[in-house]
Amino acid sequence: MNTASTPADRKIVIVTGASSGIGAATARHLAEAGHHVVLGARRTERLALLTKELREAGHSVEHAELDVTDRDGVRAFVDAVLARHGRVDVLVNNAGVMPLAPLAALRVAEWDQMIDVNLRGVLYGIAAVLPSMLERHSGHVVNIASTAAHRVDPTAAVYCATKYAVRALSEGLRQENSDLRVTVVSPGFTRSELTHKGGDAEAQGAARDATELIGLPAAAVAEAVGYAIAQPAHVDVNEIVVRPTVQN
Repeated sequence: MNTASTPADRKIVIVTGASSGIGAATARHLAEAGHHVVLGARRTERLALLTKELREAGHSVEHAELDVTDRDGVRAFVDAVLARHGRVDVLVNNAGVMPLAPLAALRVAEWDQMIDVNLRGVLYGIAAVLPSMLERHSGHVVNIASTAAHRVDPTAAVYCATKYAVRALSEGLRQENSDLRVTVVSPGFTRSELTHKGGDAEAQGAARDATELIGLPAAAVAEAVGYAIAQPAHVDVNEIVVRPTVQN
């Protein structure tokens, strides 16, 4: 590890959905800040490449396969981190999917997928880390939502519903636990792979075109996550909205 960049409050950080996009950028940013980052995602070959890249740069990183829709798998992932390091300081719930389509298209399997990944996946992560954080009277949960958690657009009704729900459960978690910090980061158009799979071809294409035209680099969202984590223990940054200047 690059000890020159190790902060006095070096944290053990789990990042879900870390194989690409915001998750990978967040892993890089936090590793470069001197934290120990544990990467989780289904695409382990990508995780292995990112781990190798960051370790060769002198950073402290590890990875393991993680499917956030598998409750037992999420618990086992977190338990393994606790066994190795004794604590989880920060959980970044980033894994998400966004197959856009009109409700009338009745893409029910994709509705279920968004609920399973975007909402249940966040809940499973919280359930896995919460007992140990409460026992230590310390911890930080960072949930990646979206500007879709603040407005609803055609073809995005179910996606928006999951992200509104993430904001709601985050606020509930914050109110219930004065020892924990809870942050919701809501990105606007951001360059990632969200629009590359599933959904209605026209809706996905329009979102992809807009993202390519005005989208933020994923690193901009990662820096917002890093800002929230870097605050003193008595400062809880509850919500950050990050969007391109030209996004309405």
